[in-house]
Amino acid sequence: MRLTQALASASFLVLAACAGTPSAQTIQPPAQTVQSEAPATGSTVRASRTQWAQANSDIPADPAIRFGTLSNGMRYAIMHNATPPGQASLRLRVDAGSLMEADDQRGLAHFMEHMAFNGTTNVPEGELLPILERLGLAFGPDTNAFTSFDQTVYQLDLPQTDTETVSTALMIMRDMVGGATLAADAIDRERGIVLSEERTRASPGLRLAQANFDFLMRGQRAPQRFPIGDTDVLSNAPRDRFTAFYDAYYRPERTTLVAVGDFDVEAMEARIQGQFSDWSNAHPNGAEPDLGAVAPRTPEAFIFSEAGAPLMIELAWVAPPELTPDTIENRRRELIRSLGFAVLNRRLQRLGRQDNPAFVSASASRSTLFDSQDQVSLTASYRPGEWQRALAMLDQERRRILEHGITVEELTREITEYRTSYESYVAGASTRTTPALADGIASSVNDQEVYSSPQTGLDRFNAAVDGLTPDRVMAELRSGMAGDGPLVFVSSPTAIEGGTDAVMAALAASQGVAVEAAAQTEGHSWPYTGFGPSAPVVEQTQIEDIGVTSLRFANGVRLIIKPTDFRDDEVLVAVNLDGGRLTLSNDRVLPVWGASSALIEGGLGQISREDMEAVLASNVVSTQFGLSDDDWTLSGSTRPQDLTVQLQALAAYVSDPAFRPQAFERVRTAYQAALPQVRSTPSGAFGLEASELMHGGDQRWAVPSLEEVGAANIGDLEGIIRPVLDRAPIEIVVVGDVEVDTVIQAVAATFGGLPQRAAPAVANTAVRFPAGEPPVALTHAGRADQALGFMAWSTTDATSDVYRSRVLNVLAAVLRLRLVEELREGQAVTYSPSAGSSPSWDIPGYGYLSAAIEAPPERLDGFFSDVEMIAAQLRDTPVSADELERARRPIVESIQRGRAGNEYWLGNLSGIQTEPTRLSAIRSLVTDFERVTPEDLQAAAREYLTPQRVWRIRVVPEATE
Repeated sequence: MRLTQALASASFLVLAACAGTPSAQTIQPPAQTVQSEAPATGSTVRASRTQWAQANSDIPADPAIRFGTLSNGMRYAIMHNATPPGQASLRLRVDAGSLMEADDQRGLAHFMEHMAFNGTTNVPEGELLPILERLGLAFGPDTNAFTSFDQTVYQLDLPQTDTETVSTALMIMRDMVGGATLAADAIDRERGIVLSEERTRASPGLRLAQANFDFLMRGQRAPQRFPIGDTDVLSNAPRDRFTAFYDAYYRPERTTLVAVGDFDVEAMEARIQGQFSDWSNAHPNGAEPDLGAVAPRTPEAFIFSEAGAPLMIELAWVAPPELTPDTIENRRRELIRSLGFAVLNRRLQRLGRQDNPAFVSASASRSTLFDSQDQVSLTASYRPGEWQRALAMLDQERRRILEHGITVEELTREITEYRTSYESYVAGASTRTTPALADGIASSVNDQEVYSSPQTGLDRFNAAVDGLTPDRVMAELRSGMAGDGPLVFVSSPTAIEGGTDAVMAALAASQGVAVEAAAQTEGHSWPYTGFGPSAPVVEQTQIEDIGVTSLRFANGVRLIIKPTDFRDDEVLVAVNLDGGRLTLSNDRVLPVWGASSALIEGGLGQISREDMEAVLASNVVSTQFGLSDDDWTLSGSTRPQDLTVQLQALAAYVSDPAFRPQAFERVRTAYQAALPQVRSTPSGAFGLEASELMHGGDQRWAVPSLEEVGAANIGDLEGIIRPVLDRAPIEIVVVGDVEVDTVIQAVAATFGGLPQRAAPAVANTAVRFPAGEPPVALTHAGRADQALGFMAWSTTDATSDVYRSRVLNVLAAVLRLRLVEELREGQAVTYSPSAGSSPSWDIPGYGYLSAAIEAPPERLDGFFSDVEMIAAQLRDTPVSADELERARRPIVESIQRGRAGNEYWLGNLSGIQTEPTRLSAIRSLVTDFERVTPEDLQAAAREYLTPQRVWRIRVVPEATE
């Protein structure tokens, strides 16, 4: 089960380094939480939510959704959707979260989520997951739940919509909310798992969030009700505390079922009615929590300081929640206000791209937190030692926009981007994915918003911006940015000299600086429309059975095209440049860690990244850059009408990258800030070292040290990447809503005009897994009760025997089933044990099968012993037919789901022209898994799960090493 801390506010987001966009271009305007009545004077009381939002709104609900309410008060929303075909998603939302807990129940809302999976009227303890696995649902990806402050949501993604699967899923969900047995011994057995989850999630980031809540929501309920709860309650709460919560809050009128998928709506409605109509709860309805009034605040500072804390500073203003109904007028006001915030975010992004900026990234937002408080936040991830400058920039940019307003040009830019997003969403509406639709409808229930159609959203947007002026935007922005403050929250891994007095003095100094109107940016045009004469196509092949066209241009550029109807108006493009990590020097750490952001953010020779984004605001164009073992890849996502511009942008990055030093400095700063934080958890410390260790100490897989990051420079990076861009063989994969001839013409006009490509680079594949070597001990700087154990066996690559690699995948799935049964369900030692198989497609003979857990240090020896015992069992005794099916069926269903999406084909079609194994592997993918036998698994275990092939890592607290 997944526990979310509901850190949706910008207050708690660790800003992504070198983010390419200034603000999220959401299809709907920022959500505004609503309730039907004003809060009681002096305290905020959460309103009961028993009606559909459209019952009290002039916004029309999406007509494609059937909304209903049973006689017992339970609501349901049903929608037919066939993307992907033959599948369905169920979301069962209970209007109860940690805010409803009494003092002696802290953590039981989330604990109840666990117990709903742990024994019900029709499903004995320990039987639920096997039932679902036999239907093809994997624990985690398809079977999950989360608990937040104000809701608990159970999630099932069904691989089939046949009668057995749907009926079983609905029966299970009915049992979860109305038939949990809550046996005392089962509760006791689950305590260790929940405590393991608390232990695993404890980190500086979580403690920062808790401190931030305490500071900004002083005196209110939310800071005292983080969903993970209190360890004493989790350890000792008696059964009656659980049943009291369950009886009070798990009731029909608090429950909403969302069903989206490839089924008949009438039939689904009848099944829901048949399963849930007789559900009743005779106990009194649980009380709505007193959320606490927003306390009057004056300017104040707070410093959160501990090792591993992120470098983050926030300026915030707080006010009582503006709990307005979800109406056309209120949405219009929120949209206009969001355009003002978008301009402010654009300005903050521009500051972050300048020479020697104070912060890596920054953003501004306004949100309503759990019906408790409205909060305006300006947040920055600052450079080491630069908190004063970052604070001044946030303060002055806020004052600049409030005092001087915005320009017509700035507003037009944001309207253009918003409209492009709305139009793109409308164009792809008929092929929205089922899980995303189910999540969106469930989220609208929690937010008490009308779930409207994409076209309705576009129509509302166009009406709202018709004749919109900067003055009107500023009126809404000034209103939306009001509140008590400023409250300054600073996070630092080391103490701030002078403490909060120094922070307030820095703020006062900044406030004494007069601000001028923002400088206007110069207009540009898109300069990359021609790349030279197009090389002719010299070879073209149609691969009928998988619907692919493959061709080669005279300049050596290869092209693979797969038209699909999976998603309307979506086209994915990957430009693979031969070489990758295996062609690099392996005797030192090279600055390729900065490549992905530095290349893209560095922009192009004739236009900066910032100006490029402005020029292409009316287009759906994206650009990313990444490194794998065998390729450097430029990629993007677009729509059919913008495919030519998308290819022009990618071709421009190949032919005319700028390598501007400012972009590299931002990446360097992000690494310098992040590296010290990572070692504060066992998984972080593992991630810093494991890849290099598992490749025999090869420096190509090493994470750089602070010293190596500091010594790197943009010239070294350019010296590595520019020859690749200039000469490396290019393979382009285009998948999505396209016509073959259109793609060929667009590629010919762009990449077809590039110079002749050279021969492939020579790869150094002399890489080995450290099988048989002594165990490795690593340390982390987190809590003393946190540790990680990793155990792996050397196997082999995928290319030499594709079927064998798939047998190993199933073997790893069986290993995980047994780890879950033994370590989670049996011993309650860990929250989520993992296992997997990783055969290389690029390094001959290289691969490994692994198992890992996070647990207290004293339990690691037991973990290693248990895994050795399971390995011996797998060697000695064939698995049962049932266990094989439980392991294999979710894999097959996941593959079938993936093959109905463009992302699968974009990744798997690469290399089919030059590596024959790839094409045959695509064709045999499902049949290979379906023909795996118990004997195959036992033979693989005997060959690979042996003491001679094993290797271990343990990550323990620094104090115990």
